[in-house]
Amino acid sequence: MRSPVSAQRTTLRFVRHGATAANVLGLRCGGDLDLELVSAGRKQATEVGRRLAAMDPPVRVIVTSGLRRTLESARIIARALGCSTVLVEPDFAERRLGEWNLRSIDGTQRWFEQGLTPPGGEGNEEFAARVARAARRLLMCLPESPLVVGSKGVARVLGELTGRPGRLELGNAAFAEFDLSTPFRLASTGESW
Repeated sequence: MRSPVSAQRTTLRFVRHGATAANVLGLRCGGDLDLELVSAGRKQATEVGRRLAAMDPPVRVIVTSGLRRTLESARIIARALGCSTVLVEPDFAERRLGEWNLRSIDGTQRWFEQGLTPPGGEGNEEFAARVARAARRLLMCLPESPLVVGSKGVARVLGELTGRPGRLELGNAAFAEFDLSTPFRLASTGESW
């Protein structure tokens, strides 16, 4: 169903990147591990691009990190949308996981729930503040109906920033929207719009 174009856009669209080998195996893959998409991930990006092409208003700009998995997904989606503008915003990169990279998600989940920082990685507060800064810079692009192509952790932080209840966990090539119309604050960092 198509929605009417509002004069003041406040919605940020988001797609998680397509699958990588680590995703398929159920392993952690942080922003300090630069993996490419697998064939299934490319197909996922193509399919979500087709679904996005039916949305109104159309995406006019795609913003992503410089990680291969997000940049490749963004370029595939851009082709499906006929959108030539793909901007790189390094602060939208996934949280750096240091020694937790390529460890099982199930085996490390309790560490995340306890708020621990991975050895050689990035603390959640630092990561959340970085994503908040990138989102704040993106506010001026809202009239262009931007799409952020990022990782699961970036979506989680955007969900926290916009007051979504519960912890947002997106699968590969999953779509979400975030309403940026109201200022919110990250409790853990004090970051706000």
